[in-house]
Amino acid sequence: MWISEQGRRRPQADGTALVGQVTLPGDPAAVYLDGERRELPVYGPGGYIWRPAKDQQVLVLKTGAAGEAPCVAGALCGDDREVSPGEVLIYSGGSTVRLNGGNITISGGIVNLTGRVLVNGKIVVTEG
Repeated sequence: MWISEQGRRRPQADGTALVGQVTLPGDPAAVYLDGERRELPVYGPGGYIWRPAKDQQVLVLKTGAAGEAPCVAGALCGDDREVSPGEVLIYSGGSTVRLNGGNITISGGIVNLTGRVLVNGKIVVTEG
């Protein structure tokens, strides 16, 4: 009896994190790990909303008592853009926002600002 049950038991997943490839983008996402996992919630840093793209490599954390509730925690930062230690680069397509040592550089696309915009403490744009 014990031997026949051994073949039916699912192998226990080892580790608490895996790297997989996104098969269905968005939130929730689907990721191929040792098989496709669907309906995975996506987490990001506070104040930042992110949706993984198809084929992107992502980190999947196994949560829950037995790892039964996986979630997408982040994406591989293997991009070829140069980023210095302590610098933050936000990008989507060809547009970027670079924060470095108190400097903000915006490139590509159109910048839309709403509300009161101050430059050196002086209002330059006020909304309607």
